[in-house]
Amino acid sequence: MALNVALYGRDAARWTMTERGRRQLARSAHELNIGPSRVQWDGAALCIDIDEVAVPLPRRVRGRVRVHPLGLCRFVAALDAAGRHRWGPIAPCARIEVDLRQPGLRWSGHAYVDSNEGDEPVDRAFRTWDWSRASLRDGSTAVVYDLRMAPGGGPERLIARRFAPDGSHAAFEPPPRCGLPRSRWGLGRTQRSDAGATLRVQQSLEDTPFYARSVLQAGLLGEQVVAVHETLHLPRLVSTPVQWMLPFRMPRRA
Repeated sequence: MALNVALYGRDAARWTMTERGRRQLARSAHELNIGPSRVQWDGAALCIDIDEVAVPLPRRVRGRVRVHPLGLCRFVAALDAAGRHRWGPIAPCARIEVDLRQPGLRWSGHAYVDSNEGDEPVDRAFRTWDWSRASLRDGSTAVVYDLRMAPGGGPERLIARRFAPDGSHAAFEPPPRCGLPRSRWGLGRTQRSDAGATLRVQQSLEDTPFYARSVLQAGLLGEQVVAVHETLHLPRLVSTPVQWMLPFRMPRRA
């Protein structure tokens, strides 16, 4: 198990994802300890106490993040036909407060919390997916999950859902799939966007051989939105070169 922290910016960029063994894990009904870091629910907010070391440059990441849900959501969707993989937003509309000592950063803003779980390795069900979330003018959050299955896994699946601040939700008709520029590693990417709306990559956050995370401008539900977008390509993830590289990005501690 690991606590992943990704900070973006020229002066404060950090990445941590150290995998911890069973002896470094402890949990109760309201708290999860992962090595020196801790995640706990205090009844009103999710508190994340971070004490990690970034890679590849060994720089400390220490501080606290508090996520305040505006409303909790119980929606869960099967991502594959067999229901072996599931996704559900826990707090699709939330507020975040970040207070880091190392590096010295403080800010607040919009937040989003969801959950993915599976009963088998993810590459058995999927070939690739594009996922995005965007905040709308009324405070709701729109999420689009666009999935292409592994060979023999059946037809493509598409989830388009709008979540209100109180946790209620409803499906919406997604716009057409539009192409995006390939990532620097050559990943093909797409985004559902309204016809005629501006669609462009505003900022590239993560660009790896198998995964890309970006900030987009797109059109959704009649609005011009800023969306967080990700593309995951599973055949590349399980390829031998990537598996050899992962320990440098995800060190392990027993």
